[in-house]
Amino acid sequence: MKIKLAEHIIEINPLYSAIEDYCKDYVVSDEFSADLTVAVSEEEVLYEQTKSDQENALAGTKSPAFSMPYLETLAVYRKIAEAFPLRDIMLFHGSAIAVDGKAYLFTAKSGTGKSTHTRLWRQMLGDKAVMVNDDKPLLRITDTEAIVYGTPWNGKHCLDTNTSVPLKAIIILERGLENQISEISFSEAFPMLLQQSYRPSDAHAFQKTLELISRMKSSVRFFKLKCNMDPAAAKVAYEALSSI
Repeated sequence: MKIKLAEHIIEINPLYSAIEDYCKDYVVSDEFSADLTVAVSEEEVLYEQTKSDQENALAGTKSPAFSMPYLETLAVYRKIAEAFPLRDIMLFHGSAIAVDGKAYLFTAKSGTGKSTHTRLWRQMLGDKAVMVNDDKPLLRITDTEAIVYGTPWNGKHCLDTNTSVPLKAIIILERGLENQISEISFSEAFPMLLQQSYRPSDAHAFQKTLELISRMKSSVRFFKLKCNMDPAAAKVAYEALSSI
């Protein structure tokens, strides 16, 4: 099976057939030449359950027992995320929405309300707003632009579009009693940018990821949004961001 992600053709040699359905909107013809081949072992698949168990234990919650086919999708994306920084692409945790050909990426700690906020945008703007990816989009970052791409790894609400859109802003979301948005500097945004980026285990790929994050400051603006979950939060954010 071959899929296209962020302008790259990836050949996946799966253990389980479920991943073919998982990635169905991104499948391309076998006639395309792959520039990355991904295969995972059963041990790598089981590692994803172990990692989930460890993360939930730290959070004081119980991890679900995931199926092996689902765990394989995580293991495959991990391998892609490990390889992509050397191609100027990185995985970023957030909810990316596009309006009028411009993308805005909302990021925050889990449970803060990223998906809820972009849902408010869709309710306010209707078909004018397009979800690029609701959980783990890919970012291609050059010296002059950043592009956000949809992926099949789209969160519990399964919201994504197989598209690419210029990324204009990354917005750090915080809960607040009143809705308020302000622009912040790259240095102020950096801790959250690093936290929400996939950090490869390979030292060279990790160093390249740091370089990609630094490149963002030439084409992406950064904001902090304190908001509640009232529909007015979307109006405040949209009015501030749509003019950039």
